[in-house]
Amino acid sequence: MHRYKFVLTRPLQFLPVLFGISVITFVLVRLIPGDPARNILGTRATPTALANIRAQYGLDQPMWLQYFYFIKNLGNGEMGKSILYKIDVLPLISTRIEPTVALVLSSVILSILIAVPMAAIAARNAGRAPDHIVRIVSTFGIGFPPFWLGLMLIIVFSVKLGVLPVSGYGSTIVDKVAHLILPSLTVALSLSTVLTRSLRAAMIESLKSDVATAARARGMPEGIVFWRHVVPNSLVPSINLLAVNIGWLIGGTVVVESVFALPGMGQLLVRAIFSRDYMVVQGVAMVFACATVLVNFLADIVTVAADPRVTL
Repeated sequence: MHRYKFVLTRPLQFLPVLFGISVITFVLVRLIPGDPARNILGTRATPTALANIRAQYGLDQPMWLQYFYFIKNLGNGEMGKSILYKIDVLPLISTRIEPTVALVLSSVILSILIAVPMAAIAARNAGRAPDHIVRIVSTFGIGFPPFWLGLMLIIVFSVKLGVLPVSGYGSTIVDKVAHLILPSLTVALSLSTVLTRSLRAAMIESLKSDVATAARARGMPEGIVFWRHVVPNSLVPSINLLAVNIGWLIGGTVVVESVFALPGMGQLLVRAIFSRDYMVVQGVAMVFACATVLVNFLADIVTVAADPRVTL
């Protein structure tokens, strides 16, 4: 009964979070120096032309009234009209969702494929040379910013070897996969360092658990004990770690999309910020906020389903 109550009530707890994010985003975007109307018309625009643009997009209204219409539009499933692109924000964002979602999913999958073997090597050799090497590599990896890793990968695989494309997204599935390899690897290398450290600690603890000890007592080989009992039990806390780091992951995709000119929501957000396109910035920020909330909600459900001992 408690679990069903959690599923029904937890989304309601996220409403104040989304409201707070909407307020903060609305205020911060208007603190950015510059005038959207002047960005559109240029420095030689007449005061009358500037006033007309501000009136067209509601920029001449008081901030509280602008926020009211922003929330009203959200309630109607709208996000206003882009000042830069001259189209509704929601359809504009929908055209940019696919590259970003593909980048996030492929990055998470790659980071798991990297982190699980590295953590397994470290945990099964705890206190010995392989463990020390993995810990050193993961520690240094945390300090490398994604944009630096991206530039290094471009130099090696695109400039020197010429085997992978530098920028863009492509039109066919093969082209899209090829264009996603370097951006996904950039994000995955950064994320896998954090995930490796968490998995290593969880695996070492699981190796000492009663379940693992009982399996050994039944004569089960150590390798089977590790992969059948230790690894699955270690993945549960890592699910929460991935959910907690979803904000960092989204921030990483914004940077990486800019480095690789990937036409996703991150690149759209950066261009909107520099163009003072308030509506697009607010819209993308709300989509990212909803995605973060949804991922954390799903992670909580998966955690409870995977481990009945966990209470929320």
